[in-house]
Parts: sequence; structure tokens; C-alpha cells
Amino acid sequence: MTATSSPGAAPVPAGLEATLALLRERADASLAELIEFAGIPSVSAQSAHRPDMERAAAWLAARLECAGMKSVSLWPTAGHPAVYGEWLGALDAPTVLVYGHYDVQPPDPLERWHTPPFTPTVVGERVYGRGVSDDKGPLLLTVQAADALLSATGRLPLNVKFLFEGEEEVGSAHLPALVKGRAAELRADFVISADGGMWSADFPSLTVSGRGLTALEFTVHGPAHDLHSGRHGGSVHNPLHAAAALVAGLHDEHGRVTVPGFYDGVTELPPEQREALTTLPFTDAAYLQQTGAPAIYGEAGYTTLERQWHRPTVEVNGMWGGYTGEGSKTVLPAEAHVKLSCRLVPGQDPERVHRLLRDHLSAETPPGVRIEFVPGNHHARAYALPATHPARVAARRVLRDVYGTEALEVGMGGSIPILETFQSVLGLDSLLFSFAVGDENIHAPDEFFRIPRVSQGQEAWARLWWALGAGG
Repeated sequence: MTATSSPGAAPVPAGLEATLALLRERADASLAELIEFAGIPSVSAQSAHRPDMERAAAWLAARLECAGMKSVSLWPTAGHPAVYGEWLGALDAPTVLVYGHYDVQPPDPLERWHTPPFTPTVVGERVYGRGVSDDKGPLLLTVQAADALLSATGRLPLNVKFLFEGEEEVGSAHLPALVKGRAAELRADFVISADGGMWSADFPSLTVSGRGLTALEFTVHGPAHDLHSGRHGGSVHNPLHAAAALVAGLHDEHGRVTVPGFYDGVTELPPEQREALTTLPFTDAAYLQQTGAPAIYGEAGYTTLERQWHRPTVEVNGMWGGYTGEGSKTVLPAEAHVKLSCRLVPGQDPERVHRLLRDHLSAETPPGVRIEFVPGNHHARAYALPATHPARVAARRVLRDVYGTEALEVGMGGSIPILETFQSVLGLDSLLFSFAVGDENIHAPDEFFRIPRVSQGQEAWARLWWALGAGG
């Protein structure tokens, strides 16, 4: 889709048209860059991939320099480095901070992939590989758009600072300290995030809110070592049984969280907002077909979209213990392990919810076992972009020009922890402007990115910067 193909699109100034023409010429090279970048297994959660994280950061820094950015550098953290670059040559124009992340999730389970996760593979109009959608593809669009603007016009229409982190997939634990320490260098008028995603491949959308997050991991300890289940079964408490009971007790029969105080501060959606959700092109039947789930399940009294975007949750992300290999081993395990995460809404404090969850699990732990919590600091508050923010207004207009239809404004069930830091430390609101789509198997086998979204996203970023800056 090009700038001139969308019915009713705004007239295209000469400088912007030259930029879009150059991006079209570079289409094959743009895809090749994504394949090269996504081929680096930058898995932030696994120490074995630390050299790959360094290689991905260096690759990205070199690409920023090639695009014409200044002051390109790797900013060290206590974990993986952040990549920074800037172009500040637009007098009397706004300054935007562009955010994204170059780290990716582990590819497991490998046997579920149809193509190698770190050998990005083109199949039809899709490229498959870990990180192509979350977030290397959407991130790279921003650099490619800036490169084309500078190449075609010799300037950018506004001032741009790029900040790409390497720890988003592990909770951005070290980025808040970096942002605080580099606050003067990161000063801007607002943030545009390349992370996030559109709600549907069929409709352009803007994500204007996201849920918060807290996570918890615990171990239930029983006997000092694994025991023979025939000799000892029925005599001591099985940690897996206890862990299963604790997990099952987190919800009542109506899908409501049972942790005392969990819903404190949570407010009901206004009737007009609930009504607006019913007008979106969404059906439970289509959702079940997309996910492959057999039935809708969740907190009673709310629609699926209300539960996904505007209600808090507690979910079990992993549970294991005992013997899980091939065949049978009649063992009573010494311990069981559980990973939980909570998605939060406005009015909920992540650290308070974390504490409430720990207190509840401790109080419910049965005799005969003990519970131990794994230290962690994976927290983020819920976020919403003000309705009248100029970036939100401009983005709606840009998406209409690119796609020829009005953009839907939607919520996001997931969380981007750094948005709270940008707001609390820098005082900046953030526009989520990603061209990934929610059905692209992010965090799962066979992650993919739609190739047409490369050109569409490049055009949209170029148009947005033009609209917000001196060219608009």
C-alpha cells in the first residue's frame, strides 16, 4: 500500500513523496535487513546468549550510524546494554523519543516450530522467526524511515532520539535506573513506542491503553528428597498436590480472583465505554477460531474484550515438579514450582498486589509443606494515553491516510513496563505505534511478521514524523 493508493489520503508534499519513493525502491533491502537482524538470537533471559545480545546491540548501533544518526552509543546497564542515537537538527520542532527493544523471548519449545526460529524464513507474504514481530520488525521500521527521510530530503522534520533496550522481555529491570541517570539526555516532548501491536490485521488500530503487571514465582517444599511413591505415598504431603491446590484456590467458581484486597481500587468501566466495545468488529466465535480454544472462560459478568483490556487477572504461566521425562517413574517429589503473573488495571499498585498475593499463598499453604518465594522485581502500572494528546490525534490521521479507513482505538491486554518509567521519571506520555499484529504468535512457536507491514509501517512512521514536525 503506497501513499497515493489510499482513497481520501491527504496530498503528499514533495519531500515526503521522495521519501516514500525511496522506501519503495529499498523494499527488498529492508526485508533482507530484518532477516539479518532477526537471525541474531538475542535471548535476554538466558545467560548463554549474552554474546548474542552484545552482537545484536552492536548491529543496531551500526544501523543507526548508517542511517545518519549522531551520538550513537551503547549505554551500559547492570544487565544488557541499551542502544542510543539522535538527530537534533530541526530547529523549532518537537523532539520525540523513539523506544523499542532488541531482545527476544526464548524460542522453546523448539519442536513446535516449522522453520528454525533464528533462521528467518519467508513463506508467502510472511517472514517467520523469533523476534520478527516482537519487536525487531517494528523497531527496524523506525530506523529505515529515518534513513529514507535523511537520504531523500537531507533532514528530519523533527528531532528524534532513539532508545532501544535489551531487557524488555525480562521486565526492563535495569532500564528505570538508566532513564533516571540519563534523564537530561533523554529530554523530549513525548515518546513514540515501536513496541506494542495492532489489534487486527483487517483494521488499522491504535492501542491507547495497556494493563499493568506483577509476577511471582514460588516453590513448595516437602520431603528432603524425592521419595518412592509406593512406600511413602499417603504418609507425607505431596508438594505437587499442595501447589495444585494453591493454584486452584486463586479463583472462585465464577472466575473471580479470591486474593483478599485484589480488587481494591478497581473501578467499573463507564456505560458508554462498555457500549463502545460492543461496536468493535469482534466476536467470541472468531476469537475461538483464532486461538483454537474450545470455549470462552473468564470472570463472570464481563465480555471477552472487557476481560482482556480492562479487568485484572491472575494467570499460571508455568507449573512443574517430579518426573516429567518419557515413561513412568513412581516418585513423590521433594518440591514443586509455580510461576504466576497478574495483569493489572488503573487503581492497582503492582507492589501492593504482589504483597497481597504472597500473603494469601502463605496463609493458604497446607501443613506438611512450606512455601518459598523466588526474589523478583517484575512490576509495571497500567497506562492510558490522554484522548487529546497531539500524537494520538496525528496518528489517527496518518493511519487513515495509509489504510484509507478510520483507525480503531483499542486497549492492550499486555504490558510495556517502561511506559510508567517514561511518565514518572521524564514526565512523558507515550504513543504506541507498532505494525505488528496480535495474532502473529509472539512469545510462541512460528512467530511471524506480515511482509506488507514493512512498507506500510515505514510509510506511516515517515508520515507521522512529517505531520508532527516542521514538515507538517
